[in-house]
Amino acid sequence: MTFRQKTADLLATAWVRNFIVVVIIFNAIILGMETSKTVMDTAGPLIIALDRICLAIFVVELGAKLFAQRMQFFRSGWNIFDFIIVGVSLIPGNGGLSVLRALRILRVLRVISVVPSLRRVVEGFVTALPGMGSVFLLMGIVFYIAAVMATKLFGDAFPEWFGTLGRSGYSLFQIMTLESWSMGIVRPVMEIYPYAWVFFVPFIMVTTFAVVNLLVGLIVNSMQDAHAEEGNAATDAYRDEVLAKLEAIEKRLDRNAKDG
Repeated sequence: MTFRQKTADLLATAWVRNFIVVVIIFNAIILGMETSKTVMDTAGPLIIALDRICLAIFVVELGAKLFAQRMQFFRSGWNIFDFIIVGVSLIPGNGGLSVLRALRILRVLRVISVVPSLRRVVEGFVTALPGMGSVFLLMGIVFYIAAVMATKLFGDAFPEWFGTLGRSGYSLFQIMTLESWSMGIVRPVMEIYPYAWVFFVPFIMVTTFAVVNLLVGLIVNSMQDAHAEEGNAATDAYRDEVLAKLEAIEKRLDRNAKDG
């Protein structure tokens, strides 16, 4: 077995994966501690040193993957994701690039690529994106129609909420999320327009209870499909392994029969 293959096998072991998860979580805690002025005044150099150690571990891990997989490394979307996240952390955060220091917290996202269950969630979400695009388009049409109607109906009396198309859209978004929609917006409007509920109640029913639930259903269905595919793949792999063992046993019995 070559050193390259040994490196690949080592990276695939559970203890290496668990170690990387621990480092990611520890690094997230360190980055959170950096936001505290009191902690940084007390142990700033230690915090920075620990952060650099975590980054060094990530660089070594990616380097080992590149060595073991060569160009195959870039055929995996998750590997490219890890490469970008760690690469952003390596860019100096001085001068005009100081905003990149805040992006170091993105390293926490690497836990998604390491933990298989989280990968399934993201893959299910990505699979649902085409269907979600249609739902978003439908919601955009509903919002545009509702915003035009709200601006024409309530804009004169409530210009701060419905004075322009943009303000109407934002107010309707707040209503859709059910955040202070009744006492904050709708009831004050109904004091001047008693029948305003005829507009707002159907809007809530269409957006909050129908369209949003369509999005949830699409994501859940995609996650179930991804889980089923993974289960089928595991079943196929187990079947192939059993067939290989049975074939080996059959060959051994044939040899024993010939020798006898």
